[in-house]
Amino acid sequence: MQTLIQLPYALDALEPVISAQTLSFHHGKHLQTYVDNYNKLIKDSDYEGLSLESVVKAAPAGALFNNAGQILNHEMYFLQFRAANEASHTPSGALAEQIDKQWGDVNAFKAEFEAKGIGLFGSGWVWLSAEKDGTLVITQETNASNPIVNGMTPLLTFDVWEHAYYLDYQNRRAAHLAALWQIVDWKVVEERYQLR
Repeated sequence: MQTLIQLPYALDALEPVISAQTLSFHHGKHLQTYVDNYNKLIKDSDYEGLSLESVVKAAPAGALFNNAGQILNHEMYFLQFRAANEASHTPSGALAEQIDKQWGDVNAFKAEFEAKGIGLFGSGWVWLSAEKDGTLVITQETNASNPIVNGMTPLLTFDVWEHAYYLDYQNRRAAHLAALWQIVDWKVVEERYQLR
């Protein structure tokens, strides 16, 4: 059984990047629906009792995979943010070194990451993930997919489903993606990189 994660910040803490109204709908309605659907689908299935990550890795395409993937994706998404005045705004340590090694600097990385998010047709997610050797990869994942299905460790994600930004940005996906850096807490991303 899955339960709706508690946000580590108030609904208005991410404003003006993400409004309280958007967060209320996105977390309280969209994610809650995925949780409710998942709990119905997992009951008495071959996957009952497995961790969410194991279900995402093992379940075939379909309703169970979609709802499990969306829970995992949203949990990683919501937990990587902090209020702008509380977030750690730049990567450090081994993660920063790897970004510099592969992209030259963090701004070049951000530009490519945003471009991948803008260029993803339809609904889905743009991800920064790590291979087992620490190499970083930016991927576009459609619908509910997650890089763990390809053996990578997901580190950072931006949601490009319209429900993530439409109330605040309407059709301006690029503006939404550019604004999200203000609330990314790189400490969270670094911890995920260290745990790969």
